[in-house]
Amino acid sequence: MLNEIDEFKSYTQFPKYSANGKHDMSFLGRFTFDMLIKQIGLHRVLTTVARGYMFESEMPDIDRAKGALRAWCSLPTEKKDDWKANTNFNELHTEFPDLVDEEGRGWFYRHVHNICGFVKNNPGSVSKTTVSKCEILRKGFDKEWEKKFIQFQVPIFSNTTIGSWILRFDDILADALELGKLQNKDFSLSDSISEYIKTHVSLSAQPAAELLVKYYIANKPLDSDKVVLPVTNFDAYFGNGTFSKKWLPKEFDSIIIRDPQSNGVSRYILHENLIKLI
Repeated sequence: MLNEIDEFKSYTQFPKYSANGKHDMSFLGRFTFDMLIKQIGLHRVLTTVARGYMFESEMPDIDRAKGALRAWCSLPTEKKDDWKANTNFNELHTEFPDLVDEEGRGWFYRHVHNICGFVKNNPGSVSKTTVSKCEILRKGFDKEWEKKFIQFQVPIFSNTTIGSWILRFDDILADALELGKLQNKDFSLSDSISEYIKTHVSLSAQPAAELLVKYYIANKPLDSDKVVLPVTNFDAYFGNGTFSKKWLPKEFDSIIIRDPQSNGVSRYILHENLIKLI
């Protein structure tokens, strides 16, 4: 979450599709089943991908970033001339060979199908819940992802734009341009802050508490005391939904003060006792 360069790699390089025990979900990469089935938490993912390709040279290349997004999202559907229905961008294979293959299978499409293939071929290595969730993906992902991809491509000022469509490539590219080049924002906390966390948070949740503090310090805007917390992406970082379901509801009352969650994100500030230590 702090090393954006490594995060970019996790969205553009395939993980090892294996499991060391039924609770090992590393084959999902930096995704959760909720992200794959409900198609949530993709704003950060797509913005990171766009930034990785937009700032390869000194000047931002918006067209290249848009091409990368299309390649990453591509599906091997029947080619259509109408942009409103076209979801197969196999012609981008030459420019983005790692993001889309010659048949139009984009990185995300292949990742989901690789997961389902691994689970289907190794049912004894994963939990029954994992098997059932992969069955949901196998039955519905392609059609739902096609609809989502069409939505991404609707121009922000289109007359057909529906208010509930909150994620479009135009939004992603604008955010990528504002955020700039990917960075490694990681740093060490002071001894006083580290000691405070150890005193107020259980041992298992301490890495998450440390990340929350670092993330706040690294991402606090100049015009606000609140930082957007991408809860869904934190879940993917720590795996298995542990962050939102186990730690966030009861572990961090002495660490952060949070606005109500909405659509997988929320805003938060650091607890006043921590602010005094910064």
